[in-house]
Amino acid sequence: MTAAPEDERLAVAWLSRVVEPGHAHIWRLVQRLGAIGAVDAIRSGTAPADVLSAAGARSHHDGARRDLDAAERIGARLVVPGDDEWPAEMDSVLARASANASGISAVGPKQTERDRYERCVVPSLGLWVRGPISLREALARGVAIVGSRAATAYGEHVTAEIAHGLASASWTVVSGGAYGIDHAAHRGALDAGGITVAVLASGLDRPYPRSNDATFARILGDGLLVSEHPVGSAPLRHRFLVRNRLIAAMSAGTVVTEAAARSGALATARRARLLGRHLMAVPGPATSAMSVGCHLLIREGATLVTAAGEVLDVVGRIGTDLAARPQGEMTVVDELDPLVRRVLDAVPVTKPVSVDRIASVAGVPAVETLRALALLEVRELVVATTGGFRLATDPRAGRSPNSAAR
Repeated sequence: MTAAPEDERLAVAWLSRVVEPGHAHIWRLVQRLGAIGAVDAIRSGTAPADVLSAAGARSHHDGARRDLDAAERIGARLVVPGDDEWPAEMDSVLARASANASGISAVGPKQTERDRYERCVVPSLGLWVRGPISLREALARGVAIVGSRAATAYGEHVTAEIAHGLASASWTVVSGGAYGIDHAAHRGALDAGGITVAVLASGLDRPYPRSNDATFARILGDGLLVSEHPVGSAPLRHRFLVRNRLIAAMSAGTVVTEAAARSGALATARRARLLGRHLMAVPGPATSAMSVGCHLLIREGATLVTAAGEVLDVVGRIGTDLAARPQGEMTVVDELDPLVRRVLDAVPVTKPVSVDRIASVAGVPAVETLRALALLEVRELVVATTGGFRLATDPRAGRSPNSAAR
């Protein structure tokens, strides 16, 4: 088992307190100098001006050891590049997207600070993790499920069903721990006895919202809480937007189960597209304002999904994780030979007719028509009378078996 050097971990802990995640210039500085070199450059004032500006007054404080000790007291740890547990696939996906999106994190003349946060694809410097399993192993087969906080009963139901199905198939469900859809996703995975990962915008000692504390406690039994922020950090608004890139990057695909036109889940969906991850959306009622965002994503090319099997069809292994085709309930008529079915279709509903008439309508020789009628009579689908044959009433449906076609 390998681990990053302790002084490297201390440097990442210092950076996680001093600078906000998702800052492209700081990440590039760390890529060039290493975490320890970046810390030295910021402390000495020799770092680029935009990096020093991002660090601000926090650069005069050093609580790295204190943050690591505080994390240890609550059973958390700081995972950094070089650790066995580090999710290298997530890191490389973000790094490629960041390299391809030159200047995407800079605030230009027509780009607001919120735009920068929503489009951020900068890799993480380190992740604070709390829970009993390996982060890398948990994310080896992950699917993100996101949506509106103000979810409807429909949205919560379909989310829990999909999450339950994914967890039952040994896939990890990743979400953000929030109200509504996030909560339903975590709950569905937990109810299936599966693994779920909640990516937070606060310190691991104060997961937000507090009303979901019982669910967070369940997650800690078999899953993980993950954050880029050290113990004690508050859930500030912009941190949720930056956090969303991790949810998309940690997963083979992102499913939006319910989202209004301005839902924050759409920012995660856009991030999934930027990262080249699979994007899926669940349709809702055409009249539901809470499904407008999902319908927009589908029109823009997201894959329509309605069940866990269909999600696995998109993200799973070719030839293995295939969704079953929807099947209607089989009836006795479905089991009939095609020729016998043609004869049945030619039998009238009420007024009996002769064998020759039925044979003429069906286009089947009279001898074969008679054999078919005998079989249909045994199966109680037709009735023989003195005037010929007519349909029997389907005892299950309370109507003639082919009356819908007439």
